[in-house]
Amino acid sequence: MPDKPYPTPHINAAPGDIAKTVLMPGDPLRSRFIAENFLENPVLFNNVRGVQGYTGTYRGARVSVMASGMGIPSMGIYSHELFSIFGVKNIIRVGSAGSMREDVRIRDIVLAMGACTNSNFASQFGLPGSFAPLADFGLLCLAAELAGRTGVRYHVGNILSSDIFYDDNPDSHVRWRRLGVMAVEMEAAGLYMTAAKTGGRALAICTISDSLITREATTAEERQTSFTQMIELALDVAAALEENKNEE
Repeated sequence: MPDKPYPTPHINAAPGDIAKTVLMPGDPLRSRFIAENFLENPVLFNNVRGVQGYTGTYRGARVSVMASGMGIPSMGIYSHELFSIFGVKNIIRVGSAGSMREDVRIRDIVLAMGACTNSNFASQFGLPGSFAPLADFGLLCLAAELAGRTGVRYHVGNILSSDIFYDDNPDSHVRWRRLGVMAVEMEAAGLYMTAAKTGGRALAICTISDSLITREATTAEERQTSFTQMIELALDVAAALEENKNEE
């Protein structure tokens, strides 16, 4: 075995290349968009399998952004390696989600306090019951506070991380909605469980890209480039974490 477990098969970097806080969109093109439009002096640290990762600065804070790919298995790989091997402390997912409720509208922001799932990901832990994947409370409170200051329309609550995009039961969301679940996406539960396992901190911030209620939807291009409120909120959280660390 080599003395150092890096680079990994999926991330061609050394720990010093990656900041302590990483934003994780699912889409590699969104990762590049964030780096090129929001970070100062971004440097590409990873492009294995086209999963682009960059490190730069935002308001003086060192921040990285790297794609997770689609689905819990992909998120599980990248978040595990970032937390366990590269010394990352905070991962903030920035992605899109489908609304399951009338009051959660297109382009609203959802802060995922919890993430239900139909995935079998937690079975690896051999628990004698069901695990409830939760966001880090400190990151959640900070994001809610910053969103409130800017007047962004946001919601805090439970979401669904689904393994199924093309569901053979198209009305399954109705049962989740009865229990107050706000929206559906495909990665947050895997991120939250990996953070719990590794001692990292995680939060999913999602923009509503479509509605299962009204059938409204944004385009793929809009999802890639126009969700700037969500991106700015996540970056503000990253900058505040750095400021708080410097004050300690």
